[in-house]
Amino acid sequence: MKEIGAYFGSKEGIDYAYSDEIQAKLANELDMLPTYYPKEYVLAPDTDRSALKNVNYIFSTWGMAELSEEQVREWLPNLKAIFYAAGTVQYFARPFMHNGVQIISAWGANAVPVAETTISEIILANKGFFQTMHVTGDTWVEHDFGKPYPGTFDNEVGIIGAGMIGKMVIQLLKNFRVKVLVFDPFLSDEKAAELGVEKVEQLPELFRRCNVISNHLANNPQTVGMIDKKCFSQMGERAVFINTGRGAQVVEADLIAAMKEKPTRAAVLDVTWPEPPAAGSELYTLKNVILTPHMAGSIGYEVHRMGEYIYDEFESFIAGKPLKYGVTEKMLETMA
Repeated sequence: MKEIGAYFGSKEGIDYAYSDEIQAKLANELDMLPTYYPKEYVLAPDTDRSALKNVNYIFSTWGMAELSEEQVREWLPNLKAIFYAAGTVQYFARPFMHNGVQIISAWGANAVPVAETTISEIILANKGFFQTMHVTGDTWVEHDFGKPYPGTFDNEVGIIGAGMIGKMVIQLLKNFRVKVLVFDPFLSDEKAAELGVEKVEQLPELFRRCNVISNHLANNPQTVGMIDKKCFSQMGERAVFINTGRGAQVVEADLIAAMKEKPTRAAVLDVTWPEPPAAGSELYTLKNVILTPHMAGSIGYEVHRMGEYIYDEFESFIAGKPLKYGVTEKMLETMA
């Protein structure tokens, strides 16, 4: 007799994250419930949740229902694992974990396009792309092109946070002759040596020494507001700050002040706090601030990579093999 699986999310969301091929493979190995369970439906008072009592595995993505420990015990007493085809599980994981449910996230798959996007922005930043992208015929001569910008060769690049994404960025930077400096309180000297990076003890030093600084800190209460005036005031005249991590770690007013103080600096922000920026924020109007709508993570076809990672982890789980992307409560302390 096959075990039972369920999709937690809208049909549109599930189809976005799980390709037809992956869904067919799951249907071949499990009895998948015909009902989709978006979070609003799961939590509605009149929802018939009787079928959930027999569910062994949940497959989900963005929009996973947040349940209490009591709801997990009552509604999903036979649940063994949640396979989450997206990144962060911070918002829903703990009540399930406290009931012995294994959480598996495709954060490794979501990290790939973030790292790829970051690398592209680092290369462009070293070439002065973001400061010169608004150049017109009237201002062409004012930019003594080439001389003010260092390029990538033999440059120093600063990485804030050496978690999954930070490590991927560091590995990709090995394709270029650059020196990588890292600020991460959780990075040991041994691991820094293994990664081939210089560990920097104080965050402002990273901003002082590097032409490009890229944020990949985990999102937790300890990192909120960590990147502030002490850091931005140390930025070089043509330095670039890149944020594909989380917006809450940046003190927006301090960043804006730094960009106004030296318009030759630049900030490339895929994330802000709040998101999008509040109406009237100067982030919208400063020419040396480039905003993108939180798109560094998986989009389009890239999303199917997460479904594939999840299917591979499901195969490992049912075979009793080690997991690559299993999540523990200890990991939640430092994960994004």
